[in-house]
Amino acid sequence: MPLAARLRPHRLDQVVGQAHLLGPGCAFRTMVEADRLTSIILWGPPGCGKTTLARLVANHTSRHFETLSAVSASVKDVRAVIAGARNRLGERGVGTVLFLDEVHRFNRAQQDSLLPSVEEGLLVLIGATTENPFFEVNAPLLSRSNLFRLHPVSVDEMVELLGRGLEYEKAEATPEAVLHLAERAAGDARRGLTALELAVVLARREATAGSRVVVELGHAEAALDSRAHRYGTDEHYDVVSAFIKSIRGSDPDAALHWMMRMLEAGEDARFVARRLVILASEDIGMADPQSLLIADAAARAVEFVGLPECTHNLAQAVVHLATAPKSNRAARAMWDARADVRAGRGGEVPTHLRDAHYKGASGLGHGEGYDYPHDHPDGWVDQQYLPDDLRGTVYYRPSTHGYEARIRTGDRAGSGGETGSGEYARPGGDTGDDGESGS
Repeated sequence: MPLAARLRPHRLDQVVGQAHLLGPGCAFRTMVEADRLTSIILWGPPGCGKTTLARLVANHTSRHFETLSAVSASVKDVRAVIAGARNRLGERGVGTVLFLDEVHRFNRAQQDSLLPSVEEGLLVLIGATTENPFFEVNAPLLSRSNLFRLHPVSVDEMVELLGRGLEYEKAEATPEAVLHLAERAAGDARRGLTALELAVVLARREATAGSRVVVELGHAEAALDSRAHRYGTDEHYDVVSAFIKSIRGSDPDAALHWMMRMLEAGEDARFVARRLVILASEDIGMADPQSLLIADAAARAVEFVGLPECTHNLAQAVVHLATAPKSNRAARAMWDARADVRAGRGGEVPTHLRDAHYKGASGLGHGEGYDYPHDHPDGWVDQQYLPDDLRGTVYYRPSTHGYEARIRTGDRAGSGGETGSGEYARPGGDTGDDGESGS
């Protein structure tokens, strides 16, 4: 077995780290020691002790303990566990605890299959996830569970853990070697112990018969020759946030840095492309209508070309979006319109706008009074399009940035015509002036 598995604690007091959960009087420790379990979700980065805590629950509970991994389990497996739990409770009065590792790997339907049993108390669920449960776990399941967040193992805690590993391996190490391993483990206890195990093998190979096995800094460096790029649960969301905000803030250098952080960590290039397509409309919009086409082209290139070559296409799109003029006025218009719809504002469709193509529509007056814009030289006619109770409402207020400035002044064809600063020049003279500079 790997060293990390051999050193797995058997008692709560043996756990290194997570003092906020395992300290005296803490909720998690009290619940486990009293065997008063409720369904819980353990959320934290790899190697922080989620599986260890679940196994310790198994050692402290009088209930039957079942283990499934969402990586390989199916709905059929879940139903078998539920059937066994029902029989066990009915025949012997023994409850069941189900530990579901990598719970975020279950799709919505699979997670929903657990809900009835968790709700009625037939199963106590312990779910472990490295992903943000607010994004990856069904809201009904999350609402029925207590959420406990685990922290990465600190450097000092890692040093203590490595000391236990050295004692188990009957080896020694220089302080520099231990510190190097502890810092490079990046909060992942499993990674730290795995690297230590390899470093001990290297040191033992060089030791003479009967001499002490001492892990030197060189052994530690060799064991960590290809350090994995740190990109855990929080890093995913934080790096994505930094990526979007850098483009929105018109900093192409920072945007490229965060993009490469994601791709080098193994992020799906299609995810990056999707974010660019969304941003092109949300943060640039009509200030540069071409940005949406460029983002979409980059997304298509990802599918057509694939990694690593499509990185060039993504980089070009990122630079274009970061240096493009910015406006969220189209997005704000959409948000305002949605707010009105959700608030119940906006009555029936005006009669002149209703469908008049079907038989009998004319008898209902549908389409009566509608003025066809193409019958007019300008292709525009002043008539009501909004519901009666929203008549005169203005959602879209163009800024003075990029192409949107042309919309504001009516110079959409680049003719140079002006209608006055800050006006939304609709044909016919309806300005839609919002009194803002757009800056």
